[in-house]
Order: sequence, then C-alpha cells, then structure tokens
Amino acid sequence: MTEQLQTTAPSPTPIARILNFLHRAWIAELRVYSSIARAIARRPAVPKGGKGIGYHRPVLTVLFIFIGLSAVEIPILDLIVHQWPAVRITLLVLGIWGVTWMVGLLCAMLMRPHSVGPDGVRVCSGLELDVPIGWADIASVAIDCRIDQPKQPRITGSEYAERMQDETNIEIELERPVAIRLPGLAPTGGVHHVDRIRLWADEPRAFLDAARPFLTAT
Repeated sequence: MTEQLQTTAPSPTPIARILNFLHRAWIAELRVYSSIARAIARRPAVPKGGKGIGYHRPVLTVLFIFIGLSAVEIPILDLIVHQWPAVRITLLVLGIWGVTWMVGLLCAMLMRPHSVGPDGVRVCSGLELDVPIGWADIASVAIDCRIDQPKQPRITGSEYAERMQDETNIEIELERPVAIRLPGLAPTGGVHHVDRIRLWADEPRAFLDAARPFLTAT
C-alpha cells in the first residue's frame, strides 16, 4: 500500500510540548520504581495466558557497564568534594538517583517484554512504549531480519518499526490500517495509522511459535 496512512496533526505549541515533556517525565519516574518492584517480586507485565518475549539482549551489556561506572563514580566524587557539604550532598543525591533510574530502566526492559497472548500482541519498549494489536487485525507474523539506516523514524509511511540498534527480526502484517498511539506528540508521537509492524525480539522463533496457535484459531 503506497497511500500515506499516517495521521496528520497540527504542530504542537511550545506550551503543549512542555506539558507533554513533564507528563512523560513523571510517568517514566513512576515506572522506574514500579519496574524495580516488579523485578523484586518477579512479576513481569505479561497478560494472563500470554508469553513474554524479551528485546533487551543487544543493549544489556552496555546498560550493565553504565550502571557499574555510575555506581563507582559516586564514592569517587564524594571523596573529591567531601570538604564542601552542600556540594557533597547534592552530588550524592543526584548520583544515587541516576543509578536508581538506570537500574529502573534495566528492570523495565526485563519486566515489560513484548507479549503474545489471547488478546493479541503487545509491542513494548523500556519505560513508555506499549502498543497493543488485536488478533482480528493481524494477518500474519513472520521472521524477517532487516537493518535500517541509523536514526530512521519509527513511522515510515504506513509502517511502524520498533528497532533495537537499528535492527528488526519480526514482521507483522495487518489486515487493515490500524490506529496506534506512540509516546509523545506529533509528528513522532501521537496517533498513526499503520498496516505493517516490525520489531526486534531476542527469540524470534519463540515469538512465532507463541503467535501461531492464536493465528490459527483466528
């Protein structure tokens, strides 16, 4: 389908952008702590009867390195500024908050995987993204490995791609254009109409095996 299906919307005002940024920051902050709680309780956000498929493997090592370096940085800075209590306390609070935030992001990636369940497929990523697609709208699911250009937008025409390091390996063809909502404001966020979804799954074969019974039933 070559016709442009993407929803057009007026450019948001500066005030709308600020309010949206503050709202997203607040939601992300809450999900940092809820994701840590889910990790402690070992309760991933997977629907009942569904299967979670991770997408974190390509960036897991990098996240661990950043968390480790940030944790080591806290006592080093504390030693450097220990003679200035105000600066010391400020940097200590910011350092602990930063490490906590990165741990929460890691937990979110682990505890909010893609899911395949009775209601359909949920495409997830990190702290914000959650795109549900019902089985009635899905025509097929296939393994299709592709590498896109760096910094390519998620929405290209009528295709939505949720990449991991510019790669996807699952392609979902839809029966008809479906409205999805992405975090943020137009043109990168908001509501878009798509007829194809591509995503990265750590185990594409497991994703396909989990989807097959529901596709057959549909």
